[in-house]
Amino acid sequence: MLVKSNSKRINPLIMLLSVLFLSTGGGQGDFISSKDVVSVDVLLSQDRVHRGGEVKFVLITEIKEGWHINANQVDSEFVIPTEIFIDTLEGMTASSSIFPEFERKQFPFSEDALPVFEGKINIVTPLTFADDLPIGEVIVSGSIYYQACDDRMCLPPIEIPWNFNIDVVNAREAVTEINQDLFHDKKTVEENTETDTVEGWIQSKGLFITFILVFFGGLALNLTPCVYPLIPITVSYFANQSTGKISRSFVLALFYVLGMALTYSILGVVAAITGSLLGSALQNPLVLIFIALVFFALSLSMFGFYEIRVPQSLASVGGKSRQGIFGALFMGLTVGIIAAPCIGPFVVSLLIFVGEQGNPFLGFWLFFTLALGLGVPFLILGTFSSMISSMPQSGVWMVWVRKLFGVILIGMAVYFLETLIPVRIYQFVLAVLLITGGVYLGWIEKSTGGKLFTVFRWLIGIASLLFAVWLTVPEKEHQEINWETFDYKLLEQAKTDGKPVILDFYAIWCIPCKELDRNTFTDKEVVKLSEEFVTLKVDLTHESDQLVKDLKKVFEIRGVPTIVFIGENGKEIKHLSFYEFIEAEEFLNKMKEAVN
Repeated sequence: MLVKSNSKRINPLIMLLSVLFLSTGGGQGDFISSKDVVSVDVLLSQDRVHRGGEVKFVLITEIKEGWHINANQVDSEFVIPTEIFIDTLEGMTASSSIFPEFERKQFPFSEDALPVFEGKINIVTPLTFADDLPIGEVIVSGSIYYQACDDRMCLPPIEIPWNFNIDVVNAREAVTEINQDLFHDKKTVEENTETDTVEGWIQSKGLFITFILVFFGGLALNLTPCVYPLIPITVSYFANQSTGKISRSFVLALFYVLGMALTYSILGVVAAITGSLLGSALQNPLVLIFIALVFFALSLSMFGFYEIRVPQSLASVGGKSRQGIFGALFMGLTVGIIAAPCIGPFVVSLLIFVGEQGNPFLGFWLFFTLALGLGVPFLILGTFSSMISSMPQSGVWMVWVRKLFGVILIGMAVYFLETLIPVRIYQFVLAVLLITGGVYLGWIEKSTGGKLFTVFRWLIGIASLLFAVWLTVPEKEHQEINWETFDYKLLEQAKTDGKPVILDFYAIWCIPCKELDRNTFTDKEVVKLSEEFVTLKVDLTHESDQLVKDLKKVFEIRGVPTIVFIGENGKEIKHLSFYEFIEAEEFLNKMKEAVN
């Protein structure tokens, strides 16, 4: 559940790529719009609500037979999830919506089964009302946002509103429970559901990899000049208080790590709670450019152009030795302050990622994982203090590690500009960064260390160069149909010249459209025969455009992709039209029939 703000919530990247499984298929006789696929009714758990009390409401969502909507938790950033939005109401707090279990189904445009809802589902949301809320009727409103698809086509995503009235009464008045069968339905997922737990998140392959990377990122932060020197100092502190007992050292080290984990987890939750604001802002190109500049500026600090310094008064608070378990816990709570000059940029980047997701649960566990990675050396070395003598000596090699993080931060700056620049330019810039960064870190940077360090930096350099080469390898050259943007004049000219026409109705969020462009419309025979046609593309992305409205009405467009053939006489050849991805051979046969 999200509380609605005035800013637009749709991520441009998601709108650009849309669902991975946008399937398509033969035509249906009747036009259907997104709002016709789903109907919503609202029922409450009680007839009234006390001041300071809680009430639940259920959105009874019926999905038209033969259609489905995406689940609320999806496996890919390209899939548009179903979301519940609640309008802000003073004195009312909404908890996370509880969705039912989803089904996994296979579709033509997905290698794996995808999570979807079908049929009738109940979505429950708890609401809490303030103690000082005025007595009387209140109106609660919001919307459900979804994208509907069948096994052949996907309709544009849509947001449909809902609302209900409820009386707020004082504690002395009776409140009657109603519709309880809906709120105890076994199909409805309770608070600790698969999709609202860490296990649910980890089931997503992409997020699982993210957790692993964050853990190793925290582990790598121990090699930075701000953290690494603290390890022997802190471990010595553990050893001195443990009186030689391994169990005592372990307990102290454990509470120290838990202190770090608590600090960073709180950061993650705060970032997620305020993430809706950040997520909306990140749709603005100026904001993306600003963030890219911030990352670039932070990278310069990694290269030593300037230093980010913590006020001495704050640093001294975290650096004081304190006795016992609570002393270790306090040191862990404040270690982030001491390490800020080095780990700050990494933490900022992770905060932005969590803010984009807007999920407090995810924010907590991502930062908890980061702290575990950062704390593992302290836990192990604090428990077995004798291992401290086997640690590599602090030296100039750590400057190299810091510069490695600098290159990574520049890469993140480029990443935030991805949606603002063409794909090939984006890949070229990344390749240049990998080449320059790899050569510099692998062979030019003058930091020295042992043989292991030398081998490691060579491996980093070689890996960077290989990845850069892979990015710069041009895609296999192919011919493609010479499409023109739709214009009524071109349509009239084709009729005058006696040439058949192919109209390709598409949208930028339509994956089958991209599949047609990439696979069908690049076939050599298709490209050659297309020279006998006038080939026009019609962009249906912006439905409010008057031309789009007119064309959809004239050609009875039900969804995208839709390919329409017009004969030499200017009349539509209806039986050749299709509404799905088809292979080049089938498309070629349709073209030949249109020509003949």
